[in-house]
Amino acid sequence: MNKRVSFRRLRALCRKETLQILRDPSSNIIAFVLPVVLLFIFGYGINLDSSAVTIGLVLEDTGPEARRFANNLYGSPYLKVTTGLTRSGMEQTMTAGEVRGFVVVPVDFSEKLKNPTDTAPLLVVADGAEPNTANFVQNYMNGVWNGWLQQRAAEQGVSPPIGISIDSRFWFNPSAESRNYLIPGSITIIMTVIGTLLTSLVVAREWERGTMEALLASPVTRAELLLSKLLPYYALGIISLFLCVGVSVFILKVPFRGSLFALWVIGSLFLTSSLGLGLLLSTVLRNQFNAAQASLNAAFLPALMLSGFIYEIRSMPVFIQAVTYLIPARYFVTAMQTLFQAGNVWPLLISSGLFLLLSSIFFIGLTALKTRRRLE
Repeated sequence: MNKRVSFRRLRALCRKETLQILRDPSSNIIAFVLPVVLLFIFGYGINLDSSAVTIGLVLEDTGPEARRFANNLYGSPYLKVTTGLTRSGMEQTMTAGEVRGFVVVPVDFSEKLKNPTDTAPLLVVADGAEPNTANFVQNYMNGVWNGWLQQRAAEQGVSPPIGISIDSRFWFNPSAESRNYLIPGSITIIMTVIGTLLTSLVVAREWERGTMEALLASPVTRAELLLSKLLPYYALGIISLFLCVGVSVFILKVPFRGSLFALWVIGSLFLTSSLGLGLLLSTVLRNQFNAAQASLNAAFLPALMLSGFIYEIRSMPVFIQAVTYLIPARYFVTAMQTLFQAGNVWPLLISSGLFLLLSSIFFIGLTALKTRRRLE
């Protein structure tokens, strides 16, 4: 039997797969509709930026200094202030979830401020059920307090209290918006799902429809069979990738600083790896439902949990950190966030690309070993 690849047969097989794609609405939905829907869900549904936090305010001291401090709270764009009469009442309000914390201005606040050697404390209570929000309450209160002290010192013509001056500068993502690094990571998750789903069904569909027997009876080689399953879906996947990037840049307004060439190279390597994984599952399981379920469990969950997209890898146990090095999505997340936020940082892109290349060779090679030109 001739083992050489015939481009004539390969072109005919690719044409057959392309016609199947055009006639199958599910493939078009997976490639073009599902990515955009998922991107909008990730873009608008996941947000790590802090919006206005609702806090309570109890003014036990109604003196001028206490009221001026309260005005600073009301004027903060990061706080929504709800006034209460008593501490116990405000505690019940926080327990009911209506506020995330509250501030108590003690009854002797103004009197203690008049004595330079005395301390005028405030009571800040935050809801510890959400530690991240509690930290926001604490940090916002520190900001309001320091701003009020500086304003008060300026009005009295004295030097403000000496503190630490921090001048922050963001090299990447200067606006400090979480969307700018969540969206590139979400593209990784989307392409993982799309890539594995697209090919997890193709071989299984051939077996279920009975057309695989006809292919095995033809002179088609194993290489031609695999390439005909990969090339059309690679074209579909790369179009889907650029569609996601276009939506991210022009609709979600996430800046892209890299080159389209680097995006194409890295995206092609990752897409080939995902397509190879889906093709492997389809070849082994030979059932569309089982292959689709396995592709979601084998690709989506590791990509979501272990890629560094949301959860910081360095905060994971050492063993889990070691496992993440085997997840292709980890390297694509790094590459995509670099392309979007920093541009073409070639040492990082090349190192990520090399692993994606190895994973592509591994999955496609394993699929070739599992592909038999005989009925079992």
